Amino acid sequence: MFWKVLVAAILSIAAAFLTQNTGITIATFLVAMIVVVIVEGIRVVPQQSAWVVERLGKFHQTLLPGLNLIVPFIDRVSYRHSLKEVPLDVPEQVCITKDNTQLAVDGIIYFQVIDPKLASYGTSDYVLAITQLAQTALRSEVGKMELDKTFESRNEINHMVVSVLDEAGRTWGIKVLRYEIKSLTPPESILRAMQAQITAEREKRALIAKSEGQRQQEINIADGQRQAAILASEGDKQSAINKAQGEATAITTVAEATASAVRQVAAAIGTDGGLQAANLKVAELYIAAFGNLAKQGNTLIVPSNLTDVSTLVSSAMTVLDRTRPGAAAK
Repeated sequence: MFWKVLVAAILSIAAAFLTQNTGITIATFLVAMIVVVIVEGIRVVPQQSAWVVERLGKFHQTLLPGLNLIVPFIDRVSYRHSLKEVPLDVPEQVCITKDNTQLAVDGIIYFQVIDPKLASYGTSDYVLAITQLAQTALRSEVGKMELDKTFESRNEINHMVVSVLDEAGRTWGIKVLRYEIKSLTPPESILRAMQAQITAEREKRALIAKSEGQRQQEINIADGQRQAAILASEGDKQSAINKAQGEATAITTVAEATASAVRQVAAAIGTDGGLQAANLKVAELYIAAFGNLAKQGNTLIVPSNLTDVSTLVSSAMTVLDRTRPGAAAK
């Protein structure tokens, strides 16, 4: 404001030197002051912004986005706030866990100005305030947990820190939307120990998985062998049944064929000339049998009377005669 009035005065002095006319000088000064008043009285507030206006050093109003008018020389825009969500990086700090282990924690806060008046007069620097409070709340929450628990409870830690910041931020016109832990870094020695533990756990799982696989493999092999043995025994059983049935069928067939042949021979003997044909056949078989004895072995069995072939034929025919139909009845 001061610089704008000074510029108006300089323009008036320059007009006085150039024109050497008091009226023109006064007119130039008045026009310059009117321009200054118009420029100072109009304020255009951007979207998602809020400006705090003080009148004579005291809070007067909050200018909303758009065109606004103020009283020059009396009203002054003292604070400009953005109503957008703002990410704020919280510097890394070392926390002590419940089991006395150092843990470096790094996080980020997302906040938003919801009351420009409180944000202007509630604290001298709300950014510094919520940063320090976030670090304090984080140290408090981490101190309640053991090291292993902190890695599993990130969401719980985030929720507790947001609760603390949101409660305190109400008096500062700040709404803390969320807090996120970016990294949890234990000391190098703890990292090595954790890595060794993870490696051992993985090896344990690998051995368990391998043993389970071998066990399942042996079970599958045994089950396959059992099924194969059952199928083989069923096959042997069916094969034996089929073989026995085949042999029984063959014996029955041979017996039936033999019986049929015997009946046919008996019937043929009973016909005219049948007995003479039988005598001739028996004599031929007798002679053929003695002819093959010398070919099949060194031992020869000879009847006491080789020339008495008719006696042997008569004996055979007597048997055949008894088998003729009607012989048994006599």
